[in-house]
Amino acid sequence: MTRLPEYSVIVFSFLLHFVWEFWQAPTYASMVEMNHWEGIKLCSSATFGDVGFALTAFWITSAAARSRFWFEAPKAWQTLLFIGVGIALTVGFEYYYTNISQRWTYSDLMPLVPPFGTGLSPLLQWLFIPLAVVWLTQRQAAGAKAMEDR
Repeated sequence: MTRLPEYSVIVFSFLLHFVWEFWQAPTYASMVEMNHWEGIKLCSSATFGDVGFALTAFWITSAAARSRFWFEAPKAWQTLLFIGVGIALTVGFEYYYTNISQRWTYSDLMPLVPPFGTGLSPLLQWLFIPLAVVWLTQRQAAGAKAMEDR
């Protein structure tokens, strides 16, 4: 199971998004004042959603590339598609949760990006973390192959 590319995407996405969720907490209203355990549960829940986005983006990119191993030598369009799917999902979910269900709101620290008023932090999250996930997954796969070749 650990040799499946999805395993690496899940592990690296979880670790990186988990840290990001905590660092961006002040940009969401009431997160700073929230009970510690409630904050951990909320950030964990958001992280599981981020992992779901990453897997969705991975599978869509894999389908378009006709290979689940596209990350080994990613073409620019594959990396852009992977990031783009994550950003599209982020914009849609952030809009829904901040404007329709009002499950959360941004604090005054969150810069908003038009046209939907999406927070800058979640957009940057889905720009930087997918790049790191692709790089780490690529290195993990290369390391596993090198171990097999011994």
